[in-house]
Amino acid sequence: MTERGADEPQARVTIREATIEDAPVFLDLVDALADYEVLDRPSAEARERLVRDGFGNEPRFRAYLAEREGQCIGYAIVLLTYSSFLALPTLFLEDLFVLPEARRGGVGAAFFRFLAKEALRLGCGRMEWMVLDWNQLAIDFYETLGARRLSDWYPYRLTAQELGRIANRS
Repeated sequence: MTERGADEPQARVTIREATIEDAPVFLDLVDALADYEVLDRPSAEARERLVRDGFGNEPRFRAYLAEREGQCIGYAIVLLTYSSFLALPTLFLEDLFVLPEARRGGVGAAFFRFLAKEALRLGCGRMEWMVLDWNQLAIDFYETLGARRLSDWYPYRLTAQELGRIANRS
């Protein structure tokens, strides 16, 4: 990678849907996100599920890659949820990750332009995502887009173990 001077234009970012052929680079980017968030990388079994669920016969999510000069530098995972009050789907952004060395070069903005178009194409009434409370860089970026943090909703989670416990109650 060559460094560019302050006056040199940033190379164009391309966003495209990932394919099964992209699975290795997609998994590498997922690992990079885990490293960034100081989480365990997906296990071998989880990696198999990611490939199956993203690129199999019945995909559970869509994955998109950001490329610059032929290099994959980021990814996004989205899926549809549904709003009973809007009576429209919501594009839910599960992951958006750009390699640290590629940040501040318009990649995030390119992703959001692409995903906004995708949400409109799919007839979505909104787009939603979550952000870690310590990720001020992301928070600042989202707010420059005009996104607002919800204060009237609290995220909750049940793990697989907790789901099993609840499911087996009599």
